[in-house]
Amino acid sequence: MERHRQIIYFKDYFLDFFDQQTENVKEKIDYVLFVVTVADRIPQKFFQHLEGTNGLYEIRVEFQGNIYRIFCCFDEGQVVVLFNGFQKKSQKTPSGELDKAVNIMNEYFDEKLKQKQNESKKSKK
Repeated sequence: MERHRQIIYFKDYFLDFFDQQTENVKEKIDYVLFVVTVADRIPQKFFQHLEGTNGLYEIRVEFQGNIYRIFCCFDEGQVVVLFNGFQKKSQKTPSGELDKAVNIMNEYFDEKLKQKQNESKKSKK
């Protein structure tokens, strides 16, 4: 199967969430992440843009009546950057989790910008 997207993790935010899950939940998360990488168009059932967040998306995983969300964004076209995740226990996404994801996304792009600036300084020497 051809991959349309690459998934990367920013720091340990996603991995900390992933490591806390049962093996069955991990398998379901892995399956959904696989679909995200190979699907020509990611089904809305698994992936949705969050309105008013300036580029933040959520990957949606459901397993045995439990709902899990993983925040992410796109970078450089077909790269999906994973941030924090959580188990959803109510209809509405908790604002604390959403705020955390926005802060992590900002941190990711700030660090990327600093890295590019440092590389630019080194190449001028």
